[in-house]
Amino acid sequence: MTSYDHLIIGGGQVADDAARALREHGATGSIGILSSDEDAPYTRPALTKKLWIDPEFGEDAVPLGTAEDTGAELRVRAVVTAIDREAKQVELEGGERIGYGTLLLGTGSEPRRLEGPEDERVIHFRSFADYRTLRHLLTDGSRAVVVGGGYIGAEIAASLSLNGAHVTLVFPDDVLGASQFPPSLAQRYQKLFTDHGVELLPGRRAEQITVQDDADVGVTLDDGTAVGGDIVVIGLGAEPRLDLARQAGLEVSEGVVVDEHLRTSDPAIWAAGDIIEYPDAILGRTRIEHVDHARESGAAAGRAMAGAEAPYDHTPYFYSMVYGVRWEAVGTLDPSLEMLEVHHDTQRSVVYYLDDQGRPVGVLMWQIDGARDAARTVIADRITDRDLLRGSIG
Repeated sequence: MTSYDHLIIGGGQVADDAARALREHGATGSIGILSSDEDAPYTRPALTKKLWIDPEFGEDAVPLGTAEDTGAELRVRAVVTAIDREAKQVELEGGERIGYGTLLLGTGSEPRRLEGPEDERVIHFRSFADYRTLRHLLTDGSRAVVVGGGYIGAEIAASLSLNGAHVTLVFPDDVLGASQFPPSLAQRYQKLFTDHGVELLPGRRAEQITVQDDADVGVTLDDGTAVGGDIVVIGLGAEPRLDLARQAGLEVSEGVVVDEHLRTSDPAIWAAGDIIEYPDAILGRTRIEHVDHARESGAAAGRAMAGAEAPYDHTPYFYSMVYGVRWEAVGTLDPSLEMLEVHHDTQRSVVYYLDDQGRPVGVLMWQIDGARDAARTVIADRITDRDLLRGSIG
């Protein structure tokens, strides 16, 4: 039976950073990575942004080079079906068992799916393979229906429209971005899309995929209307893959419960990335799905597995970019909260999201660079003085 000193389940950003941290912090033992993906670890944000808009950034820049740089043994298309904690082994589809000394769960998330028939032209967008399929299908003038107004849906809609597609975007909010931004910024955000020719179908939810043989693929909406095109891209977010941890008897709540060192309820098992519910030093116990968290928590878990004592004390930021407009945020973006908007000029804005005691719990930075630490400080210090807040970031 194959066995590794350090075994990682999941082949995403967490695995890359964890393997690198293990080596950088003196772990000389064997590292194994079991990935259900068909590709070696790669940079996921590029799939909806850089690959579409930067001609200097090609597909060869997407892989992270994890195995080559760390000496880890990587197996792709390897689906782990069970963890035997007592024997310190994992079981794969087909029954093969692999042993471990320490184990890291970095299983990531699964895209939410829409009911309906399977078809190559309908893509539940998440992976590098999905990008390649979409790129292959796209031709100048393609009619693309994109479902979802969150990160994936909005970024894909923008990228496709910049690559010659006629895009229809279906989303449930009355204004694109209204579930995160104040009305002034949501209107500005939506205008970016209409200015680039994207047809918007606001206030609508897609209920089912439709396929008509070699004719259109499309979706049926909640009002009964049908929207069709040459390609359908589903970007409805993702759900953390928690079943493996649950079946192993690990403590699971909103995510896999870990301590400040990212150790689970089993002292030989750590977890990182999308799947963990962890004690954030500023935000409190939380679960976050963005790439900054995957990178930093993966590295922290690798350090901990190598014997480091320092806790994971990084508060992640998240970001998006469409049509050259970039926004970043820390904490909670909930427009139902009281918001303090500070507009520095016609392009640059900061929005503070305040709890019922006037304390900031989230900060949105619109077209403002280099202010993440300031945003973290504002939340950590619980600044309630409005004038002080207005001058904190700019």
